[in-house]
Amino acid sequence: MKWNVALLQMDIAFGRPDLNAATVRRLVNQLAEAKQQPDLVVLPELWDTGYDLTRLDEIADDNGERAKTLLREVAVQLKAHVIGGSVAERRDGRVYNTTFVFDREGNLAGSYSKAHLFRLMDEEKYLAAGEKPGLYILDGQTAGSVICYDIRFPEWLRVHALKGAKVMCVPAQWPHPRLDHWRQLLIARAIENQMYVVACNRVGEGGGNTFCGHSMVVNPWGEVIAEGMQQEEIVFAELDLALVDEVRGRIPVFADRRTELYEL
Repeated sequence: MKWNVALLQMDIAFGRPDLNAATVRRLVNQLAEAKQQPDLVVLPELWDTGYDLTRLDEIADDNGERAKTLLREVAVQLKAHVIGGSVAERRDGRVYNTTFVFDREGNLAGSYSKAHLFRLMDEEKYLAAGEKPGLYILDGQTAGSVICYDIRFPEWLRVHALKGAKVMCVPAQWPHPRLDHWRQLLIARAIENQMYVVACNRVGEGGGNTFCGHSMVVNPWGEVIAEGMQQEEIVFAELDLALVDEVRGRIPVFADRRTELYEL
């Protein structure tokens, strides 16, 4: 099976959910006119609010309903699966950094709340951490998602791979000056888990940070098959999911694990 993927590498207006929703719609309309129609669309992290964390009481999305409505419309319009980046979701009196995933028919396929909170941007002061992996069945295939800082925890992505994920999507707001970390971590996670890594970063400035773009698609050999620059754009790539099985068969990393040695 092959999937065409499209990454919406967008600028995000600080604390302006309505304006950011308009940007998503504009890029989706542009994508609808493209020659290459996507099977999978990925948005960046916190595309609704940016890192306007101090105002989450005012601007967070109650149960993600605002985002769900838009993302469902995107899925139906494009007839594509949508990894909905992430949004500031208010739930049970707390705010989570949450990804919502929709299938081609506009059905909610699952959700994931960021497990590892990034202290350098004060996430732990304003956000609650998720507790479960992000795994979804799309076209009969298992895909996963984590968010930004999560990629620094290889054991967390390995959990998803061991549960069958062939594609790992990574919505992010990754800033300068750590562009080299972004690229190298994504490549490493693809190689060690022998899966596709599909990472959508934002561009622009907000909250005193400049974000580095370079959304990437890395294949199971660790080869970068598509990469954006530091500007608003849609990044396209084709995934051949049969390659995941081929690579895992040629280098049997999962079969050769010695879990009895790994306990602390």
